Parts: sequence; C-alpha cells; structure tokens
Amino acid sequence: MNVKKVLVSQPKPTSEKSPYYDIAQKYGVEIVFRPFIKVEGLSAKEFRQAKINISDFTAIIFTARTAIDHFFRLCEEMRVSISDNMKYFCTTESIALYLQKYIVYRKRKIFHGTTGKLEGLVPALVKHNKERYLYVVSDVNKTDSNVLDEHKINYTKAVMYRTVSNDFAPEEQFDYDMLLFFSPQGIDSLMKNFPEFKQGDIKIGTFGPSAASAVKNAGLRLDFEAPTPKAPSMTAALDIFLGEESRKDEKA
Repeated sequence: MNVKKVLVSQPKPTSEKSPYYDIAQKYGVEIVFRPFIKVEGLSAKEFRQAKINISDFTAIIFTARTAIDHFFRLCEEMRVSISDNMKYFCTTESIALYLQKYIVYRKRKIFHGTTGKLEGLVPALVKHNKERYLYVVSDVNKTDSNVLDEHKINYTKAVMYRTVSNDFAPEEQFDYDMLLFFSPQGIDSLMKNFPEFKQGDIKIGTFGPSAASAVKNAGLRLDFEAPTPKAPSMTAALDIFLGEESRKDEKA
C-alpha cells in the first residue's frame, strides 16, 4: 500500500481509544496529528475598535467552548464586571456545562438547545425576547444568523477570536502520503505554507462539503470525503479507503 504516513489536520485526540489509533494498527500506517490552522484571540485593543460595550448586554449566545474562553479572557483584560443577572444561551448542553470553568453554574440563568444548531435555541431566545443579546463569534463564523433576524432577536455579533494559519517551520518535514482536512481554512493554510505544492500521489480526504469544495477550487484532487451514508465520520471514511487500497495490493 502506497499510504504509509497520514497527516490529520486536527489536534491529537485526548483519549487513547480514538479510532485513529485502531486504524493505524490495522493497516500499519503512521498517523500524525498536526493542525494547519489555530485559533487566536483578539487583543483588548483590537476588540475595542468594534465599539462594543459588553456591559450593555443582558444575555450572551455561545456556539463553542472557544467562544466562552475568549469572552471571559477579554472581560478580564478589559476589567469588565459581568452581572450575576446575565443570561447565557448555548447551542449544546456540553457548551453550557463548560461555563462552570468561569461562573457558579447553579446560580446563573443558563439555557441550552438540543440540536447543536442555532435554530435549536430559537424557542428560548424568543421566550426571552426582551434581552439584548451579545453573539460571540470568530472572524470566519459560518453560523447562519438569519434565523435570529427572522425572529426579530435583538443581537449584536462580536468577533472575539480568529482562525489563522499554523505555519510550518523551515526544518519541519512534509513527507506525508495522505492529508486529511476538516475546513476550507486548512486548505488555505496548505497553499500558503507550500505555494508550489504538487499533489502527485498524495491522497486527500475531507470532512464536510465546504472542505471538499475548497480542495476542488484549489485545483487539487479529492480522493475521498465524509460524511456519506457509508462513512458518517472521517475515521470511517479513512478505514474504508485504506481497506480498498489494501485489497488492490492483494490483487496486484
């Protein structure tokens, strides 16, 4: 099999039970976790340029743990005191529970959706339609906020963090047989780091339609993608692809 070394453009899993490790053992491949992008927070000076006064808001919408981290970081840097009456609206329960890192959970008014999407929060947002919402997002926020406009939610988007290229060092080897991407920003970073990149026999797999489109728009060959009915996850798609490659070798 031509695939010996796979780059997964995500952070290393925290659990030793990750399916990636099973795949590595099953097919005898080396899997390296190396993000092409990273998140960095805006400085207090940068955020002030948006002329958003956090104290003007009575509720906050969070769609990611990262948003929570950078919200409280900026509040601390700018010495903004958060009222005990502040309401928190999160798209999932796990994001809501993450608030415990910064506030006394049981003493605050916290709401969460069940779908993981902004639409799932609408009933709670509408019920509290007198609130002035601060919606914490990144610079590449793709969440469709039209649903908030449709229900006449009084909100303001606040960019508090951004996605940037996680550049490769000059001495860092790039000797992979397969690259796995999860966002268009990962493809952008690849082309920024290696402007003369020639794909050749290197296989590329993606998760999500936007990443798949970015590969094609960059003039690269997409070898497989997820999710699909047979492969709902990246690991499932990788397992299927490597299995097919192995069978080709057996027949050769």
